[in-house]
Amino acid sequence: MIRRTKVVATLGPASSDAKTLTRMIEAGLDVVRINFSHGSPDEHRARVNLVRMLARKAGRAVGVLVDLQGPKIRIGRFKDNKIQLEPGAKFVLDAECKLGDQNVVGLDYKNLPNDVRSGDTLLLDDGRIVLGVSSVRGGKITTVVEQGGPLSNNKGINRKGGGLTAPALTEKDKQDIKLAAELKADFLAVSFPRSGEDVRWARDLFVKAGGHGLIVSKIERAEAIPALEEILDASDAIMVARGDLGVEVGDAPIPALQKRMIRMAREKQKLTITATQMMESMISSPIPTRAEVSDVANAVLDGTDAVMTSAETAAGKYPAETIAAMVRVCVEVEKEDLPQQDRRGYAGQTDVENAIAKATAFTTASGLPIKAIAALTQSGRTALLMSRMAISVPIYAMSSVVETRRRVTLFRGVHPVRFKGARNPEKALLMAEDELINRGVVQNGDLIVLTIGEPFGRAGGTNTMKIVKVGEHRKS
Repeated sequence: MIRRTKVVATLGPASSDAKTLTRMIEAGLDVVRINFSHGSPDEHRARVNLVRMLARKAGRAVGVLVDLQGPKIRIGRFKDNKIQLEPGAKFVLDAECKLGDQNVVGLDYKNLPNDVRSGDTLLLDDGRIVLGVSSVRGGKITTVVEQGGPLSNNKGINRKGGGLTAPALTEKDKQDIKLAAELKADFLAVSFPRSGEDVRWARDLFVKAGGHGLIVSKIERAEAIPALEEILDASDAIMVARGDLGVEVGDAPIPALQKRMIRMAREKQKLTITATQMMESMISSPIPTRAEVSDVANAVLDGTDAVMTSAETAAGKYPAETIAAMVRVCVEVEKEDLPQQDRRGYAGQTDVENAIAKATAFTTASGLPIKAIAALTQSGRTALLMSRMAISVPIYAMSSVVETRRRVTLFRGVHPVRFKGARNPEKALLMAEDELINRGVVQNGDLIVLTIGEPFGRAGGTNTMKIVKVGEHRKS
């Protein structure tokens, strides 16, 4: 069975050598995530170049997602690197503090004292430490420890319920966007957007820097939830980033929010990545827990385009095994019929490519034994539209454009194929058949659906759908 749900893996110290990356690609890796919160520009360049070289060697297209750090609000450093906070103790966050101790620590975001007031709750280290704000004077926030524990350097800060005013893009992000364009990133992830305007700002900078990748908005702030529709409209994809979002809104709402976000994204023909702690135990274990298996399975059932690893592959002991475990779960879950997914298309979408996608979806659901769909495409848009309609037949996006082949690595149910191109539709049809036969997908006598644009070779011009019996054209 051909897997439809894609796997995105974060790279890091545990997954930056050729041997490990090769094993990850062989295990089923579709997209790598380059986390710009860590590492130098030269390290990022080396990783991207290595991934693309190994992908070419393996005959695969592997997408590159660059993830901006964003305005991650953090505490400063401690003299001894780490302290232990006890419940009931007073603890001060001081914008002017250089090195912290048991009683006080500095802030990397100097404006934080202007964003909080007495009675607020601050959550440190992904909610492991809970501080109640008792007073704010000048640059000092005095708190009482409500939930204690160990606290080390540079841990993140969230305000319960959201409301921090840090801009979506920092000066570092602006420079990193230029690097993402230089690396020809296939996807640019924007951290902590609060509105569609934040996303448009990032896209504008990316385009001006020469970038052509898709924009992924990470839904991490409480404020992003009521603004979800405008963020989706401004984005090509969203990431259900359950870590920071769970800290701000609480853990209980996350499952329902995940389902709502994925449903809304599919309705708007956008992509989704589900992320955070999906296989967390595999940082140190060669097998996942049953709860993690169920978590990945539920994301697949929700209709996500991709599931993503973080520390499991960036710093864990078993990066390739983690990819393989995710792949096993996706394949097994996809064996189930999913009648709740809408195959009808979307109201208000009346352009020709949508009509072709709807016709293809109807054909594959009509009872005809269609074995594969070959979408000859320059931009990948027709393949995207078909993937939104939960077509169970594998879709092969055949393109001569390398950027398009890497872009469709994130589309659920779509498989990139290098297609040298042809002078006319008849020749293209024969080449598409040969490609599917060589891949072992079809044989003579099988039915396939072919989508193509006429006049041939024009981007955005898919206007023809054909049902073809493999080998029939050669007989004539």
